[in-house]
Amino acid sequence: MITTEECLLNQSVQARNPELSRQEIESVLRDYLGAANVLWLNRGIEGDDTHGHVDDICRFVNARTVIACREKNSGDHNYRVLEENFERLQSSRLEDGSPIEVVPVPMPEPLVFKGRRLPASYANFYIANAAVLAPTFNDPSDRIALGILSELITDRPVVGVHAVDLVWGLGTIHCMTQQQPKA
Repeated sequence: MITTEECLLNQSVQARNPELSRQEIESVLRDYLGAANVLWLNRGIEGDDTHGHVDDICRFVNARTVIACREKNSGDHNYRVLEENFERLQSSRLEDGSPIEVVPVPMPEPLVFKGRRLPASYANFYIANAAVLAPTFNDPSDRIALGILSELITDRPVVGVHAVDLVWGLGTIHCMTQQQPKA
């Protein structure tokens, strides 16, 4: 399981678990979700009103591989945050001790609405039964991100969905869905 310190450990912004330590949170995740191994990233991207939800920065695409967002513009607010997360992933290990395959995915150019940075990210895709629905933003990186996802997720088509209007609500496809297990 991958999460962020900002989401589960931050005590100043949105203290979700003020009485729990990192070890206690890991114990809860192990006991209730079966997470044998918890990988901790630092923070989420600018504009994320959920304070570090991992679905905007990193996602498993199979049992041994994750995609991780990277910002190419070193002057962008997200650059250092995403680089640190990428470095942490590269040094992380799976339950069996083997390294995770970490595949970089670009970030789209910043989207701003009424002066606020929006959390546009290609990691916010949704894996459905018959397809992967991936956000697109009328950005040159759309094709690159869709190509990377298509190479990694080969058991169903990856379909780009225009998500500029969705991200105005501060999330895109994965944020809008509520997965239900098959009965």
